[in-house]
Amino acid sequence: MEDKFVVSPSPHLRTQESVNTIMRDVVIALVPPTIAGVIFFGWWGLALVIIGMISAMVTESIILRKSLAPKAIVGDWSAAVTGMLVALIFPPISPWWVVAIGSFVAITIGKLFFGGIGYNIFNPALVGRMILFVSWPVFLTTWSEPVGTHDAITGATPLDGAEATYTELFIGNVSGSLGETSVLAILIGGIYLLAKGHIDWRVPVGYLGAMALYTLIAGEDPIFHLLSGGAVFAAFFMATCMVTSPFTRSGKLIFGIGCGVLTALFRVNGAAPEGVTYAILIMNAVVPFINNYTRPKIYGEVSK
Repeated sequence: MEDKFVVSPSPHLRTQESVNTIMRDVVIALVPPTIAGVIFFGWWGLALVIIGMISAMVTESIILRKSLAPKAIVGDWSAAVTGMLVALIFPPISPWWVVAIGSFVAITIGKLFFGGIGYNIFNPALVGRMILFVSWPVFLTTWSEPVGTHDAITGATPLDGAEATYTELFIGNVSGSLGETSVLAILIGGIYLLAKGHIDWRVPVGYLGAMALYTLIAGEDPIFHLLSGGAVFAAFFMATCMVTSPFTRSGKLIFGIGCGVLTALFRVNGAAPEGVTYAILIMNAVVPFINNYTRPKIYGEVSK
C-alpha cells in the first residue's frame, strides 16, 4: 500500500518508451524507403546505408571515448538513425567515402558540437548534406536512372526536367536520392511512426499542405511538387525530429507550414530545384522563438 503513495519530483506520468525504443522504431520505419532504394538503384544503395550507419556510430563512439565493441557503438541507436538518414538523402551512386564523411560531419558538427542528443538545434543529417553539398557539389548532384529503365548511368531528376508520370513518382521509379523517390515506401514508414505516436501529424500535414497551396497559387502543379524530390521524406523523417522541432502542438503546425512555404519558395522562385535542406535548417533556427510564443498559459498565472 505504501508504494502507491510515493511522492517524487516531476514528471509524474511515466512511459515505458526510451530513446532506444524510439530510435529503433525510426530505424524500422526507414526500412521501406531503404528497400525501395535497393529495388530501384541496386545493392550499392544498401551498402551506402550500412556505411553511413557504421560511420556515424564509430564516429560517435570515438569522440565520446566509448568502447568500439558492437553493443557499445550501437548505443541508443540515435547515431545509427543519423547515418541511415545521411545515406538515404544522398544520390544512390555516391562514392562510399562521401557518405562516410557526410555521417562524420553530421555527428560531429550537427550533433556533438552542440552537446549531443537533445541539445542540437539543427537536424544533423541535413547539416551533413549541406556541408557536403558545398564541399563536393558534383557528387551531390549526380543522379542515376533506376536499374533496368535506361542504358545511361546518369540522368536528371523530375525536378531537373526529367519526364515522369504521377504513378512513377508515387512508386519511385525515377531518378533521385536513394531513399526519397518512393512516396509509397515513405508513407508506409511514416504511418508506422504516426501509429507508434513518435511523430505528430501536424508537422507533415502543415508541411505538405502549405507546399501544395503555395505551388497552386504560383501556377505550378502541386501534385507534381508533392510527389517529386524529397518533400514527403522530409515531412515525415526530417521535419518531425523531436529535438529540432517545436514541442507545442500549435508550434508544430506553424513549423510544418514554415518548412512547406520555404521549400515551395525555393523551388518556384529560387535557383535550386529542391530546397528541402535549407527550408528545414532555417526553420530549425526559429524553433526557440516558436516555442516561446506558443507555450500554453499556466492556469492561475498572473499576467505581467
